[in-house]
Amino acid sequence: MERGSQFRESFATTMKHERRWKSKTTSQNSISSLVLALLSCIAWLYVAGRLWQDAENRTLLANLLQKNTGHPPRVLTLEDKLMVLGCKDLERRIVEAEMDLTLAKNQGYLKKQLEQGGSSSDKRFLAVIGVYTGFGSRLNRNMYRGSWMPRGDALKRLEDRGVVIRFVIGRSANRGDSLDRNIDEENRWTKDFLILDGHEEAQEEFPKKSKFFFSRAVENWDAEFYVKVDDSINLELEGLIEFLEGRRGQNSAYIGCMKSGDVITEEGRSWYEPDWWKFGDEKSYFRHAAGSLFILSKSLVQYININSASLHTFAHDDITVGSWMMGVNATYIDDTRLCCSSSNKDKVCSLA
Repeated sequence: MERGSQFRESFATTMKHERRWKSKTTSQNSISSLVLALLSCIAWLYVAGRLWQDAENRTLLANLLQKNTGHPPRVLTLEDKLMVLGCKDLERRIVEAEMDLTLAKNQGYLKKQLEQGGSSSDKRFLAVIGVYTGFGSRLNRNMYRGSWMPRGDALKRLEDRGVVIRFVIGRSANRGDSLDRNIDEENRWTKDFLILDGHEEAQEEFPKKSKFFFSRAVENWDAEFYVKVDDSINLELEGLIEFLEGRRGQNSAYIGCMKSGDVITEEGRSWYEPDWWKFGDEKSYFRHAAGSLFILSKSLVQYININSASLHTFAHDDITVGSWMMGVNATYIDDTRLCCSSSNKDKVCSLA
């Protein structure tokens, strides 16, 4: 009897646990079903949205094709693109600037002429002769002033004849130091310098000196010719003047003792050219006037003045100027009278 009572209690407990487990399982199944139903709904909405969007795109494309039937696609011109970018006004201003620049070049562009002591800016000269000098060449300058180069009133009378001569020098790397002050003091007494304030008088800057000299000279004096002379030679001044008188009216004239030669590629040797690789496999310089003395007509000097910011310089000034002349329609004039190291009896220069 007691055993039967225990069995009934155990059976009742088991049935109670079983009903709880079934209730819990039923609840979990209901939640899972709801989640699956919600995900199915979202997936259906996404697919339906994509289908609707694709249908809209197909309708739009069909309308565009219908409108463009029989009309080939238009190729956009540069003008159309400028209009789209809002650059029409900029294009017009660029064209006008290019036209103005071309006109200025054709008319002989001259910047506002700077005042220079002892010069007449409104006068047309035969020649401006620039004698390149340095800070340590005062003895050379005094020697030339006592020989071929006029001084004082004689220098002024030479200008009245149409010939300007100036020693050409830049400024010290330490602006305003004793080197600059000595040159300024010397110039106050002699008044025969063209001081290039924008140029640094240093060996590595020497090729750039031609840019500054020719630009400054053409701004200061309106002349037929512009002559570069080293301070290591003597000039037969009257012979040079006679030579230039016979060349009047020769536009685009590049005059000198023409030469060419091998490019020095070994660093440390005299006349080494860092840009040697630009001269090709033969490593030979192009035809150019020797650096001791060469002459440019006004139009070529104006070209240098206008384009000075973009002109490349090599290691040597005569090569540098020769490279500029290759880019223009210059007339090369080779004259042995300008070969200062030769023994020609008619020469106008000689080594000092």
